[in-house]
Amino acid sequence: MKALITSGGRGTRLRPLTHTQNKHLIPIANKPILHYAIEYAVEAGIKEIGIVHGAESDAVPKGIGDGSNWGINITYIPQNAPLGLAHVVKISQDFIGDDKFIFYLGDNIVVGGLKRFVNAFEQAKSNCHLTLAKVNDPERFGVPEIKGNRIISVEEKPKNPKSHFAVAGIYLYDSTIFEAVNNIKPSARGELEISDAHQYLLDNNFHVSYSEITGWWKDTGKPQDLLEANRLVLDNIEENNNAKQVKNSSILGNVQIGEGSVIKNSSIRGPVVIGKNCEIHDAYIGPYTAIYNDCTIKNSEVEYSILLSECKIVDVNIRIEHSLLGNDVEIVKAVGHPSTHRFFVGDQSRIELL
Repeated sequence: MKALITSGGRGTRLRPLTHTQNKHLIPIANKPILHYAIEYAVEAGIKEIGIVHGAESDAVPKGIGDGSNWGINITYIPQNAPLGLAHVVKISQDFIGDDKFIFYLGDNIVVGGLKRFVNAFEQAKSNCHLTLAKVNDPERFGVPEIKGNRIISVEEKPKNPKSHFAVAGIYLYDSTIFEAVNNIKPSARGELEISDAHQYLLDNNFHVSYSEITGWWKDTGKPQDLLEANRLVLDNIEENNNAKQVKNSSILGNVQIGEGSVIKNSSIRGPVVIGKNCEIHDAYIGPYTAIYNDCTIKNSEVEYSILLSECKIVDVNIRIEHSLLGNDVEIVKAVGHPSTHRFFVGDQSRIELL
């Protein structure tokens, strides 16, 4: 079995972060989102992975490499335009060949990995195996209609969903999926919809089975989703303190601290992950916070937030919470008069003031 992982798309709901980086390389608990997808596939015993990426950028191939870090082979498949998930499958036919494969959306996080779904697919002996998750907003997803224990239809982003299930971003196929993606037509938005490919399989009497995801699953398409996925991953970390110095500080709960970091006169309440070469002085770091490499936090408080590399928070007199800071962001107390707020903010940024 092979794996096919997506890493394209424009990431419009995560702007401005995605103006300067691929959303699949944004870290969750200080590890790029795409790493989780690769590790899930490796845990399921897969050795050959195809990663589909936007042809206009080599950020993903450069950021991920050839797969040797995981003991696997990675093939990169460029996509000239984001023309739908079924189009991703279509352009990957040469890589997949006649093999069965798991198709995984690279910005998804799921507890427990993929092995259980691989096993369910093999036991069902089906042509297509879908994973379903109960969601509050099924109109954002492909939605199955289920009668008895059978899926009888699938509709993409319906205005009136026929169930509270979403087809999650984990699909398993045999080679019959290529018949489907090569016979469907673009939707009204100009894309080859994967839901239409699934409906083609159903209409032509191919066997479509499914599993329900009973743990947590997150599509990290929005800032709130990133923070929630970060929380869920941090809930499962183990303590690992490689700090260069810890002085006059209280560290409670599961906390990971990277090499070269210095913690002084501070309170850290896990679960928290702090990267390499960070400086945390006279600060409070609250639960569910991920701080990436080379950050500085002094005389400030941060909780339930994600900070990317080289962020600086100094002398901020109100707790920063529920926040997502991109690379090289500074939040510092202004000096001098008059006392004002000063902003240097890029496109599509969000600021809330009290």
